[in-house]
Amino acid sequence: MGNKYTKEEVHTATLEYFDGDELAANVWTSKYALRDLEDNYYEKTPDDMHRRLAKEFARIEANYPESMSEDEIYDLLKDFKYIVPQGSPMMGIGNNHVNVSLSNCVVVDSPNDNVSSIMDSGKQLANLFKRRCGVGLDISNL
Repeated sequence: MGNKYTKEEVHTATLEYFDGDELAANVWTSKYALRDLEDNYYEKTPDDMHRRLAKEFARIEANYPESMSEDEIYDLLKDFKYIVPQGSPMMGIGNNHVNVSLSNCVVVDSPNDNVSSIMDSGKQLANLFKRRCGVGLDISNL
């Protein structure tokens, strides 16, 4: 699996990566760093995450002609210079420790104006929320 890090090691390295920006370091460490269910961290900085993402994208790219290499993809991702991935993809792509949606947000069909339909929509929402998905729901017809 790779090196294991403590939360403190990750926070310290990430704080340096973000030039002392405490908010950025806290958010990345708590939301996007690769870790298992026992809170063993496997990424020390966003650079490790960018490598993980590049590896997964390159794996898919390899199925197509004129595909980009892992290093080419990494160069686009590193330092958040050209691409800033959405939160759910940053956390979920290449992460075998969780079962999450890779979409940041989805839209759920509007429920009909009756209790059963509203409750069914509630179940859909709960299942999406547990996988870190944001949801849009139009309830103007209720």
